[in-house]
Amino acid sequence: QVQLVESGGGLVQPGESLRLTCAASGSIFGLIAMGWYRQTPGKQRELVATLTRSGTTNYVDFVKDRFTISRDNAKNTVYLQMNSLKPEDTAVYYCNFRTTALNYWGQGTQVTVSS
Repeated sequence: QVQLVESGGGLVQPGESLRLTCAASGSIFGLIAMGWYRQTPGKQRELVATLTRSGTTNYVDFVKDRFTISRDNAKNTVYLQMNSLKPEDTAVYYCNFRTTALNYWGQGTQVTVSS
């Protein structure tokens, strides 16, 4: 059974950085892409960044040039480096592994950006 566990969230001040980590346990077959999403209360979960199996990255406009998604294939781990954080980046961040069969989600990690 595949489980995704996120870590690295926390409280930071505007302009600071955080790195989120998502480690997958179990065997993953048919991986299409890894991704990070975020959600704030009362809103739908929204895409932040994706990284395909072939290495193509995609970012939404509001994080371009600030966030970087990367992976360690040997560890089945995906990262989200977040720089120049803004208060509007405050959210629960979820990682996602999309396969040909299933979509796997982590439990989420809270990121709060506040002075």
